[in-house]
Amino acid sequence: MRFRACIALLLFLSACATSTPPPSSRRTRSQRLANLQRAAALPWRDGGQCVVREASQPWPALVERCYQALDHDRIEFHDTAGRCSVASAGAAAVGVGFCVLVAPEIVVGAVIVLGVVVVAVAIKEALDAYELRHSYPEEAGTSRGTKVSSREAEAQRKPKLKPEPAEQDWQPPVPPVPVDRTGRASCEPVPVPHAGKDDLHNECADRFPPNRYPDNDVLVNGKRFDALQVGARVLWEIKTYQFDTYSEFLRDRVIEDQVEEFQEDRDIAAACGYSFVVGVSSAAHREALLRQDPSLKIVVTGCKR
Repeated sequence: MRFRACIALLLFLSACATSTPPPSSRRTRSQRLANLQRAAALPWRDGGQCVVREASQPWPALVERCYQALDHDRIEFHDTAGRCSVASAGAAAVGVGFCVLVAPEIVVGAVIVLGVVVVAVAIKEALDAYELRHSYPEEAGTSRGTKVSSREAEAQRKPKLKPEPAEQDWQPPVPPVPVDRTGRASCEPVPVPHAGKDDLHNECADRFPPNRYPDNDVLVNGKRFDALQVGARVLWEIKTYQFDTYSEFLRDRVIEDQVEEFQEDRDIAAACGYSFVVGVSSAAHREALLRQDPSLKIVVTGCKR
């Protein structure tokens, strides 16, 4: 009998089998980062290049597109929860492995990785770049709640007992991300460079609403939105997925995740007096979202990938 309780398994399950955090905390970090971190625990034959390329997609879409790049000789999949044995025909067509991987959380014993997992080169580089980019002050406050700018923190740690003469009339710089008196992220819209490198997506976000801040996302209430509409208090989220090409099983998983995401985004926007609109590329994508939540505002942009 194969010795299953290997070190790699313990490391993998400790990262993936914990209880899913509440939606509000999951959405504070970007979908891209979450996907990279989840994929880092798996072995990839292509060095993780497919994962990095598709990391901005929903996790089920990433798995569908990159499943063949996994090192299948080092992974065993077990339907321990019994969810895949009764899965739809769409899931069965791609196998139990795919069905297990796209689950919101990995059940203990469902995925067994043989040997020690070394993070794929491309994934490690992407994670390192993300950490470096978000270490700068302009990214402070993107986690909803308590962060303040590094300049303010430095000033609080090292207060001057007596100001220099030349500094008596000097005013401290405005923090890159406005915060209110409690330290919480404010409702003031702040343009920040587009987080993703998907040029077609960014072009759509700039052109369609149209975006008040071209080439930028907008930070409101601690949340990045793809665009703030010109001349209106309307925040936009743009999706350019090739939804019409997805299998029925994958469509269901994507819609489930997106409706939850959009409901939270709408609440964040409404708390600051903004409307919230989602732009999708196809009528089929719009109809699927509205079937789940008719109260969402969804428009068809026609933007292509």
